[in-house]
Amino acid sequence: MIFFPAIDLKDGKCVRLIQGDMSKAKIFDENPINRAKVFLEEGCSWLHVVDLNGAFEGKPINTKPVREIIKNVNINIQLGGGIRDIETIDFWIDLGVNRIILGTVALKQPEIVKEACKKYYGKIAIGLDTREGLIAVEGWAEQSKVKALDLVKRYEDYGVSAIIYTDIKRDGVLTGPAIEDTAEFAEKINIPVIVSGGVSSLEDLIKIKGYEKSGIVGVISGRAIYDNCLNIREGIKALGNNVKN
Repeated sequence: MIFFPAIDLKDGKCVRLIQGDMSKAKIFDENPINRAKVFLEEGCSWLHVVDLNGAFEGKPINTKPVREIIKNVNINIQLGGGIRDIETIDFWIDLGVNRIILGTVALKQPEIVKEACKKYYGKIAIGLDTREGLIAVEGWAEQSKVKALDLVKRYEDYGVSAIIYTDIKRDGVLTGPAIEDTAEFAEKINIPVIVSGGVSSLEDLIKIKGYEKSGIVGVISGRAIYDNCLNIREGIKALGNNVKN
C-alpha cells in the first residue's frame, strides 16, 4: 500500500480543515514546498494535494505552490480541487501533475471523466466525498442524493486509476477512518481504493493493511502527521513499503 501525506492548499498555505469547513482552516505551514521536501525526506513517494480554493471556486487557484513543488521536489503528485473541464486537466498534466482527481464532474458531467480517461489513461482518479454513503460535491458544500457505489459502477470500464474514498464526518477530527465500510465498498468494485479521512494513528494503518485483499491500495493522512500523532516512516513500513531514504 502507498502512504499519501496530504497537502491542502488555501491561499497558498498548507492547512487542514475540520469536516471540510473552510472557516475552520488551521495553518500548519506557510511554505508548502518545504513541507513537501520533508515528506520526501521521510520516504514518501507520493503527495496528495488539494486546491481548496479551487474546489470552491471551480478553477485552479493555488497554481504557484503546486508549480514550485513540482519544480523543487522529486515526488509524484495526485491533485484535486476545482477541476471541472478538460482544459483544466490539460493544464495540470502539462504542469507535471501525475494523477488528476475528479470529484464534482464525476457526478455532474460523466462525459468529461470518460474523455479524460481516454486522453490520460491511468492518470485519472475519482474522489468520492461521502456523508452517510451519499456523495457531496462543490468542495463538500452541496449534498447529493446519489450513493457512492452507484456512482462508481458507472465508471468501472472507463480506465479510472483509483477511487479516493473520504468519509467527510471523519476528516480532520482524528477519530479513525471508516475502515470496515471502506473495505466493504472496495470489495464491490473493480477499481483500486485509497482510504481518506480520519486516520489518527499507526494502529489505524495496521488495521487498514489487514484489508488489503479487499482492493485498498493506499491511505491518505493529513491531520495525524501534522499533529505528530503518526510517524511517517513507521506508517510507510506498516503499509508494507520500504522507506525511500
